[in-house]
Amino acid sequence: MSEADLTARVGGSVSAFDRSEWNALAGSENPFVSHEFLTALEESGSVGAGTGWQSVPIVLGTEGGPLLAAMPAYLKSHSQGEYVFDHSWADAYERAGGRYYPKLQIAAPFTPATGPRLLLSDDAFAAPLLSAAEQLCTQNGFSSAHATFIEPGQQRLFDDAGWLLRSDIQFHWRNRGLDSFDQFLATLASRKRKDLRKERAAAQADVEIVRLRGGDIRPEHWDAFWHFYQDTGARKWGQPYLTREAFDLFGERMGDAILLILALQDGAPIAGALNFIGADAIYGRYWGCTRDVRFLHFELCYYQAIDVAIELGLSRVEAGAQGGHKLARGYEPVETVSAHWIADPGFREAVAEFLERERAGVAADRNYLSNRTPFRKG
Repeated sequence: MSEADLTARVGGSVSAFDRSEWNALAGSENPFVSHEFLTALEESGSVGAGTGWQSVPIVLGTEGGPLLAAMPAYLKSHSQGEYVFDHSWADAYERAGGRYYPKLQIAAPFTPATGPRLLLSDDAFAAPLLSAAEQLCTQNGFSSAHATFIEPGQQRLFDDAGWLLRSDIQFHWRNRGLDSFDQFLATLASRKRKDLRKERAAAQADVEIVRLRGGDIRPEHWDAFWHFYQDTGARKWGQPYLTREAFDLFGERMGDAILLILALQDGAPIAGALNFIGADAIYGRYWGCTRDVRFLHFELCYYQAIDVAIELGLSRVEAGAQGGHKLARGYEPVETVSAHWIADPGFREAVAEFLERERAGVAADRNYLSNRTPFRKG
């Protein structure tokens, strides 16, 4: 098949495309590019009118044939909810007389988790799909396109297409064939091992911890978690990104891929952590509480996730953006990568120079952090 046989289309929503065709491209590895997750965001009003996230998925196919490639893409009128920060780029471009927004964002909204950003039946479709994204920007006068938290196997596809790559750091826990949390503790230096045991004991002393999946998650559990989420979202971002309905839709459509961990006192939830489970990873997404309990955040978000990853034989825990405190708890610094296409040649050159300087600093930081993990030496 030649590129001339392909037709690129821009949809007004992911829900406009057949679920089975979309998921055949997305695969089952990563929950955040599934038709179920992305349409839940659309139908709940978490993305769409008034949010600054307008869904514009781009797909490739042939006349009358099935989808051959797709990307979840959004027109953005701001840079919130992305976790890869380009505010300084926007300010510089607009001070120079340009218009940075709208821009094209290729991402799982509000989700700093690695995953495929090009949903491909064959890698040969990567170049024409990226070309379609570039043409959409050029034809409509958009300043730029950005793909965030690209899984390692796809980074070369963006590099080959001439997109600028940007590095950052997250903290992931890696399962090295462990059978229990105690085995994990045995890999730590003695003092760190004692610290973690004390933290877990203190966190668990006055609460009951329950794990809920699938049909065990009932509306009252979502009501409690929504309260936690609103409190955390208001403090971190000014306002929560997801609507209440989004959680109901996640539960209805993706229940088996969701793990809700609650801490109870006197039978009532006082804190919770929401995780999504992929084929080989558990992804920590949201946390909140109504009562402060020492070390409970670490217990629900980090240690419980490690427990579950070991039980399910998953290779890693991705615990979200930022958080150097994760290092002392066995989460290691790993590189995350985004890719950026800039329409204006002069602005592109300036961004490329900035990224070259930034890359050296990020690499130095990652090396520094890697030498300060809590694991036993030798």
